Amino acid sequence: MGRRGDGHRLIRWLWTSRRPDARLARLGLLPFSGLWRATVAARNLAFDRGWMSVRELPLPAVAVGNLTVGGSGKTPVASWIAAHYAARGLVPGILLRGYGRDEVLVHQRQVPSARVVADPDRVAGAERALAQGAEVLVLDDAFQRRDVWRDYNVAVVSAETSRAVSWSLPAGPWREGLDALRRANALLITRKRADAASALALAHALSPRVHGPVGVVHLGVNRYEGLVSGRPFQAGGLQGKRVVAASAIADPDAFVAQTKQTGAQVQVASWRDHHDFRDEDVAWLAKAARKADFVVMTEKDAVKLRDRWPASVPEPLVAILDLTWEEGEAAITAGLDAVVTPIDRL
Repeated sequence: MGRRGDGHRLIRWLWTSRRPDARLARLGLLPFSGLWRATVAARNLAFDRGWMSVRELPLPAVAVGNLTVGGSGKTPVASWIAAHYAARGLVPGILLRGYGRDEVLVHQRQVPSARVVADPDRVAGAERALAQGAEVLVLDDAFQRRDVWRDYNVAVVSAETSRAVSWSLPAGPWREGLDALRRANALLITRKRADAASALALAHALSPRVHGPVGVVHLGVNRYEGLVSGRPFQAGGLQGKRVVAASAIADPDAFVAQTKQTGAQVQVASWRDHHDFRDEDVAWLAKAARKADFVVMTEKDAVKLRDRWPASVPEPLVAILDLTWEEGEAAITAGLDAVVTPIDRL
């Protein structure tokens, strides 16, 4: 069974390798990184000085976003925040930029009561969510969206970013430097492969840069469920099994590492982030499911394949990503609650 092409390998090599050829490639991209940093700095200055306008949103809003490109866990964090508001009896509206239907479907599945709207114009999306009954907004991937007002700004930083070089795009993964944390009302450190001590140390190191609480959450996989049936499957059942870990996400390494932690013999199959699976991709996965003991995939990929899986082929297992608070839950939750207190139905 052949391995699928991994479109992430070049980027991982460029941003994480310390080999001479990778260092040389990054040096060649430095002028473009300098241009990126200058553009971002000029834009931030324009907003800081009031030269660029900030549009109001019709509802209280919480923005969630990361400083690096992809893989930090901002989507599960945004879903958790929306679910928190739903548990308080409010109707959350989740606004996305409109790229990739997978995140829309994941939010809809994670928070069924949410009004999920994908629109690059966040104000227009907010109006649509309001018309559908939303009472509070959660803006996914919007930390850098300074053109719209938000009442609470949550920056997400992955504990695994220490593996990457600290250079701006395209020579490195950074959209903005750590100085951008001054705009955050709260900072959330996420960890997948990193240990708890490393994540906590990063939280303490970055805390002075943030005018608000700092928290740590673990995004881990402890259970699986059938793609079609939804039947639960414990992670221990993969011990010693031949498993194909299939994903089309920004950080496939973390998913592969989590799968290997079960003790499975893992073969990797990856596609670019937000990949729309073609019929030939589904056929390849079906063939893999017949030859291996299990195919496992992420929730983000499962939402695109659930209705297309052949009934005659053993169903894949979907890795359920659980968000577990390890530090700062009370303080950050209090900040989120303060946003909606005036409209909360007590």
